[in-house]
Amino acid sequence: MGKKLKNSGLIGLGVVAGVAMSLQFSAMAQKPAVPALPLAELRQLADVFGLIKSDYVEPVEDKKLLTEAISGMVASLDPHSAYLDKKAYAELREGSQGKFVGLGIEIGPSEDGYIKIVAPIEDSPAWRAGIKPGDLISRLDNTPLKGMPLDDSVKLMRGEPHSKVALTVLRKGEQEPLVFNLTREEIIQKSVKGKLIEPGYAWLRISQFQEPTVDDMAEKIAELYKQDPHIKGLVLDLRNDPGGVLQGAIGVAAAFLPKNEAIVSTNGQLAEQKTVYYGRPEYYQLHAETDALAKLPEALKQVPMVVLVNTGSASASEIVAGALQDYKRAEIMGTQTFGKGSVQTIRQLTADTAVKLTTARYYTPKGRSIQAKGITPDLLVDEYADGDGVNALRTREADLAKHLSNDREQEGAQSKRDELEEQLRIIAMEKQRKPLEYGSSDDFQLAQALNRLKGKPVQFAKPETTVVQANLGK
Repeated sequence: MGKKLKNSGLIGLGVVAGVAMSLQFSAMAQKPAVPALPLAELRQLADVFGLIKSDYVEPVEDKKLLTEAISGMVASLDPHSAYLDKKAYAELREGSQGKFVGLGIEIGPSEDGYIKIVAPIEDSPAWRAGIKPGDLISRLDNTPLKGMPLDDSVKLMRGEPHSKVALTVLRKGEQEPLVFNLTREEIIQKSVKGKLIEPGYAWLRISQFQEPTVDDMAEKIAELYKQDPHIKGLVLDLRNDPGGVLQGAIGVAAAFLPKNEAIVSTNGQLAEQKTVYYGRPEYYQLHAETDALAKLPEALKQVPMVVLVNTGSASASEIVAGALQDYKRAEIMGTQTFGKGSVQTIRQLTADTAVKLTTARYYTPKGRSIQAKGITPDLLVDEYADGDGVNALRTREADLAKHLSNDREQEGAQSKRDELEEQLRIIAMEKQRKPLEYGSSDDFQLAQALNRLKGKPVQFAKPETTVVQANLGK
């Protein structure tokens, strides 16, 4: 089992000027024989190919037609299956290692349709140039970004080392747009950070599950216990964690649970996808010879915990939250998570291309399916004291077209809102807020988590109004 797991990969989705997803890497040679091909349909495909070649208004390259046919066939299955061309495949492999060539910015959508800077990564080109949280990117070179999907804008920000790009930025308080001329470079992204919020109480944040995450987490925990050997409460922050490497999720959950507990299981058509993953080194170690968790303080297994989640917590972060919730090891606080409970396997086609195919659903230790449902917090707490902000308008798995169904539980309700007045009210409030820095003194949910650990009152979320997304274009 340990040997097989070494080839497995990611679980998640999201954007840190790069995208993570749920993966297991596997060779095509391991695939069983496929059924006989449907010859009549393939003849029809060949006929359409020939028709385009002979009758289309201008010549089209054979490679383009066939690549688009493959891409369309795979993408028609569900939102997370995809054909990976040379560039996409290289970016995927880079992202799992916690490094990529780019500008070094965490981004998200803005209410105005631009690309919003969540935060520049420390010592990156964007950070050194003075780009700030809350800045809005309106152009990349001569390409306008307003209305562009996040994934497409990420592709534009990526590039070759030492290549140059001009960012046009709108900044609150500035009359004119600002132009930053940046040079792309390899970005090493740390996925773990933490600190003592006050004596006896620690905050540990995981922004994405990467190959080094378990080692980095163990190092940070050891550092926190060195600062205060008598930690009385710990907040594990998984908000806006899009997922990542499966081993990372297993290792993080195993750090807080009794040894050898089941963390997650998967089920699909292939025998290799009918698997239970346990909190043992062979399930979470990737490259290290020694167990990163072996020297962690024993007190870590009993320290009172609150796990913070929100709509942006997906896949691998839902695995961790679900396991800790099932074993009643921690209380989950925040808002309903994204609901991505599927595993994607990478099947390499050529040296440079691959197919990312959904091959299994995953389940919590008690057998709950998270797909299109998510993790429901034990304690519902909004992002701000006066509401959940734009989180209330964010898309979740259940909102995505062609999403995989939940085979065990009722799916979560679609999260979008329908009343124009309510939507405009939320957007107007967001424009008045300064960007939220997780772990800061302004972090309302963190303050509520600390209250819970101290036995103080917690301000819970108000009952949600049932609303659906309004079409602002009409």
